[in-house]
Amino acid sequence: MMREKHGPRPMLRRPILRRLFLFALLLAMITLGKAYYDTMRDPVVERLSITSSKLPAGSAPVTIALVADIHLSKLVMPIKRANRIVSRVNALEPDVIALAGDYVTQMPGADRDFSAKEIVAPLTNLRAKSGIVLVPGNHDHWFGWDELEAELARFSQITVLRNQAISIGGLNIGGVDDESTGNDDLKATLAAMEQSAAGNAAGVPIILTHSPDIFPEVPADMALVMAGHTHCGQIAYPWGGSPISVSAYGDKYACGVTREDGKLLVTSAGLSTSVMPIRLFTQPEIWLIEIGPETN
Repeated sequence: MMREKHGPRPMLRRPILRRLFLFALLLAMITLGKAYYDTMRDPVVERLSITSSKLPAGSAPVTIALVADIHLSKLVMPIKRANRIVSRVNALEPDVIALAGDYVTQMPGADRDFSAKEIVAPLTNLRAKSGIVLVPGNHDHWFGWDELEAELARFSQITVLRNQAISIGGLNIGGVDDESTGNDDLKATLAAMEQSAAGNAAGVPIILTHSPDIFPEVPADMALVMAGHTHCGQIAYPWGGSPISVSAYGDKYACGVTREDGKLLVTSAGLSTSVMPIRLFTQPEIWLIEIGPETN
């Protein structure tokens, strides 16, 4: 007796394909929702406490609010959101505010969305007990740093450091200009820090810069290096790390606290985005770093 042959049963496959499509759609919606939340959420306050022998015994700790990569933009960081974040920084009541560059989103050759006055305006609402220090980032140079610096010069509470140094609030801060656009000069910055320390009580030596890539060249006696630029990858894997890196060292210095050769680096994820207007599995953040005297 011959067996009857049956062809494929397409009707049985359709429910499976439909379930796969619905699952993929649900996963896409969850991912988009997560990306929107990660991009637009209020910044997390990350905290770090360290000590330094440069502070007198028994003196009060010095707090630094590290703010990086504001990237003013119409879509992700409109002026209203930037002002709200400024209020959050002020609520921390830091002794010093350190601004690590990229105050605007500006690609080379692109039309400008904001004037220099609009970009600087949120920064002028920042408040710190001892003062505010600032270095440029690559987007600021692409915008036109001369225009931004001229606008910043109108506000005495903000000190611009371009391979220069200042003693402020018990700290000796050297500001290194942007490495990724070739405007950095670590040697000049260190010389300026030495001169600044000679004319004042020697403060805690700290370097503020936009890109963390200068870290291997920083002397071992530097108490702290603060940077931004990397956005912690901006789009990262759920388990850590990122497929994208704007650092010559990949993920090595790209995010958070790095200790190497007796030196300490804090790389902020920043506040906004560049190139792609989304974050995923990274979050906007402000660092509050407390430096206290050493105790026996």
